[in-house]
Amino acid sequence: MLIGLVRESVMQCFCHTCRAPIAAVPSRRNFPITKVKTKPRTSQPKRVQFITTEVRCQEKTRGGLKYEVILGEPEVKATPPKKETSSKSNLSYEVIEEKLKAAEERRQQIESNKIASLAAKMQKIEEASRKKDEQTTQFISQTKEALDQKMETHTEKREAYITDLKTKLKDHIENVEKTRQSLDLQTEEVRLAMEEKLNSANALRDENIKKMLERLKEHEEQVQKVRASNMTKLQQLETTVQEKLELAQSRREQLEQEQKEKLRNYNERMVEVKTTVENAEESRKTEKVTKIETKLSIAEQNREKEIQKKLEIAKKYEKRAEAVRQNKANILASKENPSSG
Repeated sequence: MLIGLVRESVMQCFCHTCRAPIAAVPSRRNFPITKVKTKPRTSQPKRVQFITTEVRCQEKTRGGLKYEVILGEPEVKATPPKKETSSKSNLSYEVIEEKLKAAEERRQQIESNKIASLAAKMQKIEEASRKKDEQTTQFISQTKEALDQKMETHTEKREAYITDLKTKLKDHIENVEKTRQSLDLQTEEVRLAMEEKLNSANALRDENIKKMLERLKEHEEQVQKVRASNMTKLQQLETTVQEKLELAQSRREQLEQEQKEKLRNYNERMVEVKTTVENAEESRKTEKVTKIETKLSIAEQNREKEIQKKLEIAKKYEKRAEAVRQNKANILASKENPSSG
């Protein structure tokens, strides 16, 4: 539509003598070609007239055209010689019709030339747009191929990195499992050794306690026998001996209570040591084993010292009982033999 408007505006008569549209170029609405009756123009003052010699077309923007009308040099028309006035009979209808046909043919030829030039220019414009579209499509395809290649390389690198990480994690997990199994074995061995030592220590302690109780029972039985046999003879010394026996009994019970408390504390200490060993055997196994062994050796030494002390106390008690028996025997002997005294 724009090209048709431009073509119609260019194809008008440049002399401006007639206002009729071009007969060969149909308008947009296909109006019938009719000659517009106009009044003849009045005579104008003389002025320099420019004759159009060239029309140029240039594409400034896509879809827009620019036309340049180049005017020729001004011509000073010489005054034509006056023609002889011909009679009206010379200007017949046929002559006028021939002139009109010749003018129409010239106009059609000019229009066809302009249409051909415009068609060539439009073809050039279309060719340029087609080349531009091809270049854009080629650029898009090249960029798309490059991006696809980059994405493929990136995905390959990412997959390789992920596989490498998986292998590393698998190796790490296997090493961790091996170390865990070895630590479990070590802890089980340490636990079994500790249980064996504790069981042996408990057995020895129970045996020692039984022996001490048996000795105490035997001693008590012996004391009771001596006291029963000498009750009739030792009425005077009964009160003193009874007090001594009561003191000895209270002291013996006190010693037993102390021993029981010590044994209870020892058991609690051993349980605490066992719990601390079980709780801390994952972090510092080697250090704990050494510490526990030292503690057990110290506890064994302390226990042996306590047992020795108890044995010494029992010996002292036996010595005292023996001294008491000897005193009783001396007293009885002195009572039986007063003359010797």
